[in-house]
Parts: sequence; C-alpha cells; structure tokens
Amino acid sequence: MDSRESRRVNRRLSLRLADRSERGPLAPAVSLRRTFREFWPDTRGLRWFFAAGVVFAVLAALCEVVAIRLFAHITDEVLTTRDMDAFWTPAGAWLGLAVVAGGASIAGTYTTAVGAERFLLRLRDRVFAHLQKLSPDFSENRRLGDLMARLTDDIEAIEEMMGSGLVKLLTTVASAVFFAAAAFFIRWDLALVTMALFPAFLIASKVFASRFRTASATERASNGDMNSVIEEGLANQALVHAYNREASESRRLHRAGRGWLRANLRQAWLSSVYGPLMQVMETICLIVILGVGAWEIATGRLTLGGLLAFAAYLAMLYPAVQSLGEIALTVSEAAAGSDRVIEMLKIQPTVTDRPGAEPIPGRARGVIAFDHVTFTYPGRRRPTLVDLSFTVEPGELVACTGPSGAGKSTLAKLLLRFYDPQAGAVLLDGIDVRDVTRQSLRDNVTILHQETLLFAGSVRDNIAYGRPDASPDEVLAAAELAGVHDFVKTLPRGYDSSVGQRGRLLSGGQRQRLAIARAILRDAPVLVLDEPMTGLDEDTVARVMEPLRRLMAGRTTIMITHDLRHVPDDARVIHLEPAAPSHGPVKFRRWAAGAEFLIF
Repeated sequence: MDSRESRRVNRRLSLRLADRSERGPLAPAVSLRRTFREFWPDTRGLRWFFAAGVVFAVLAALCEVVAIRLFAHITDEVLTTRDMDAFWTPAGAWLGLAVVAGGASIAGTYTTAVGAERFLLRLRDRVFAHLQKLSPDFSENRRLGDLMARLTDDIEAIEEMMGSGLVKLLTTVASAVFFAAAAFFIRWDLALVTMALFPAFLIASKVFASRFRTASATERASNGDMNSVIEEGLANQALVHAYNREASESRRLHRAGRGWLRANLRQAWLSSVYGPLMQVMETICLIVILGVGAWEIATGRLTLGGLLAFAAYLAMLYPAVQSLGEIALTVSEAAAGSDRVIEMLKIQPTVTDRPGAEPIPGRARGVIAFDHVTFTYPGRRRPTLVDLSFTVEPGELVACTGPSGAGKSTLAKLLLRFYDPQAGAVLLDGIDVRDVTRQSLRDNVTILHQETLLFAGSVRDNIAYGRPDASPDEVLAAAELAGVHDFVKTLPRGYDSSVGQRGRLLSGGQRQRLAIARAILRDAPVLVLDEPMTGLDEDTVARVMEPLRRLMAGRTTIMITHDLRHVPDDARVIHLEPAAPSHGPVKFRRWAAGAEFLIF
C-alpha cells in the first residue's frame, strides 16, 4: 500500500474513532476467522497451558463417566440385591475417581487461568505498544474513556474467546462425546430418540448468538461513552465547580448511563430468555427418557441401575450441549470486542522509519534547517506552512512568533517527526530527519510542551523520566540547576513527595521548573520551547527564566511564543502568518533592527 492509500485508510479509520458527543456507528463486524488470524499468534508459548487445561478437564470428565457406571453397578448389584459385600470395592473405586477428578479439575482450572492471564497481559501490552507508536494527535482527538474500554473490557473479551473460551469449547465437546457414547453403550435406540431434539438446541443457540453479538457491540460502545464522560468530568473538576456545571455533568453522565442501561437490559433480556428456554427443552428430553425407560424396565429390557445411569449421562450431556450454546453467546460478545480492537490496530503510524534509516552516530551538533518546507495536516485543505526556510545554528536562539494557526507548534511536530512535510525537508546537521531513525532523532531533541506534562509519581521520578539511567546525584544536580531544589525542601517527603495527578499538587511555576530539570537531565543538543511561559505570572516568569537560560546555554534552541516580552534580547525572531491557499513562495523581510524576520 502506498503512502497516499495509507493516509486515506487512516483517515477513514480515524473518523470512526473520532471524538463525539453521542455514540457513533459500531465498529465493523469482523469474521471469526479474521479474529483468530489476528490474535492466535499472541498465544505462542502459552498454548501448552491451554492444552494442559484441556487434558486435565477431559480426564475429569472421563472420571465422571466411570463414576456413573459404578453408581449403576452399585444400584443393580448392591441396592437391589441387598448384598453389602459387593458394596465396598466399587465404593472405594468411586471415591478414588472423585479424588482424581477433583485433582484434575483443580490442575486444569489453574493451568488454564495461568495461560489466560498471561495471554491477556501480552495482548494488552501489544495493543498499548501499538497506540504508543501513533501520532500524539491520535489520543488527543479521541475520547479517553472509549480507548480505555478497548484496552480493558474488549481485550478481556478476546481472551475469553481465544484462551479460556477455547479450552472450555474443547472440553465441553469432549465431555458431550463421552456422555453421549456412554448413553449409546447402555441403549443406543433410546439414545437416538433423546438426541432428536439436539438440533433444536443448536438452532436456538445460533439465533440468540446473532442477537447477542449486536447487543454486546452496543453495550461496549455505550460503556466507552460512559467512561469518557466520567473521565472528563473528574479530570476537569475544577472547571466544573468554577462554572457551576455539577448538575449539567450529572445529567450528561445520566444520558450516557441510560444508553449503557438500555444495552445491558437488552443483554439481560436475551440471557434471561435463553436460559429458561434451554431448561424447558432439557426437561422435555428427560421426561421422555424416564417415560420410555420405565416402559423398558417393565418389559425387562433395562435394569433400574441402567435407567438411572442413562438418565445421569443425559443429565450431564444436556448441560454440555447447552454450554455449547452459551459458548456461542460468549464468542458473539468477544467478537464485538475484537471488532473494536482490530479497528484500532488497523490504524498505522503516520510516520515510520524509512528503509535503510540509520541512527545518528553519537551526539548531534544541532544545526537545524527547514528547507522550503510545505505542510498540510491530514484531512485539511488549507496548508499550515508554505515554502518555509530558516536555519538555527548550535548555541543560537530563534523565537518563532505569530497568531494562532500560523504553524508555530507545527515546527516542533515536524522536527520530532510526528509528521513529515509534503514538500521540502527538515535537516539536522545537514541530514534529512527522514533518513535517520526516529529514536535517535528524538534522543537529540528535547521539548518543553505548552502544557507541562507530569506523571502521578514523585518529584524524583518525574525528573528522572528525562533519562531513566541517571544516577541520584545527576537527578539532584539537574534539580538544583532548574531551581527545583528550593521548593522541594518545603515538601513533606522531599524528592519522594507525590506531584499528584498531572502534577496538580504543584503550582504552575513549580511544574515548569520540574520540566526544566527533566530537560536539563536529558541533555539533548536541540531544545524546543513551546510557549514555556503560558499561564505564568510575571513574578513566576522571572523565577523560571533563570533556570531556563541555563538550559538554553550552548544548545540550538527554538522558542515558540506569542509574547515577545519573554524573548531574550539576543534572540533572532521569526514571525509566522497563517498561510493562504493562494500563497506563493514564502519571503523573508529583514526589519530595521536587523534581528527580526517577517514571513508573509
């Protein structure tokens, strides 16, 4: 598939997953064969757990078959004849079979659970790793709650089909075969009569399975919507309180919850009808068996023990057949989850390493050049950048300013290869960044985002995120250079103090200084500052500027800002204007001061 076709597919898939206030269309149905082809390779190395689970479960079923035969023997040879001497040997054998069956059941259940949980862990890791490779815009433009539902509930449903569900299917089929064969061994003609209703079980299961799949798909989509509303409400709780929107958020959750409620009630209705229907059909079969069996006993062609054993085998067989129908429902539910996960896995990264791309040897010098770059975001007609060219030398600071939509933050995305330009090239030390591996490129570029991004860990953990292999002394040195040490001394547990969810236990200036410490520890030759002073008052800006200057010293720095008051005097300034569709090549105009450029 060429790059144009790949972008077209990604655009269609992205629209299916796009953020929406109401639940959109369900994920496209995926065949069972496609599901197994997609996820069966993930069971490699774990299949022996499932095989062992099947073996142990089959052994337990065989023990039950023999135990019922012993029960029939005791009935005919002991209870009917009242010969207690004939009781002890079969009774001891029966007890031994119960112990073996119990041990096999325990071993089978546990080994299956081990394989299932490891498969679940592996599959979740795989899907999450795929999401991590996608552009940051992927998660930013989608409802977080829905993505979380796909990573949890939907993946668990896939495991139920591919792992424990497959074991249950095989063992149920084996059990049904064993009990049916034992029933045929006692009276084959009577067994044929009772099995005449089996097609009714299968037809009912198939009818319910198709309806259950649709209901499950609706429930999972509704669950994702509800999780999104909860996540958004909790994440923006301060805004909700400030604008007195508590009741509105509650109503929004209630609307999403009602959709989830309707989907769950649809599932509950189908389950409530399916179970009793199967029980009625099973009861009809047993009544027929007992009636015909009583006639057979009266004619002397069947013993009481034989009838009880026959009825016991059928009592075990019908639940097995019913269980096959329930497995069909489980498969339908799992198929709904696999549809949503496969849909997500089909979205490919917008940027990948070129064939033959090589890592940057050692540490880059840091010469950045935008060479006649033209870029338009996917799905948009209007270009963001048109024929843009400029160069930044090591140790130089270039400030990019301009109104919203002029493409200031786009410069950082192109430099880090979140996207590639449609024309022109971004160069690092004279090499097109598309010709080097993304990992080595990003190792040489540090970015301070407009929103200070922190994890809900300790101060120390968030600083060390810049370089996980850094020693404690290196972390402390970076903190001191960034001015973090000053406020850390006031925290209850010092560097081990939690910063809270997204760093909300710290002030804006403290979060920014912590991010600067993380960037200092990373020590990359190229630095991108994306609106580093956003939301900070003048006093905080003054406190942040000092560690920020230390961070910029000796590095190639691109500062993205809309406020020139925060730009150092020695900076070269590039002013960006939103590109018009009819624009020709970008031109530069040197201002009288000799330090500022205009792009128009």
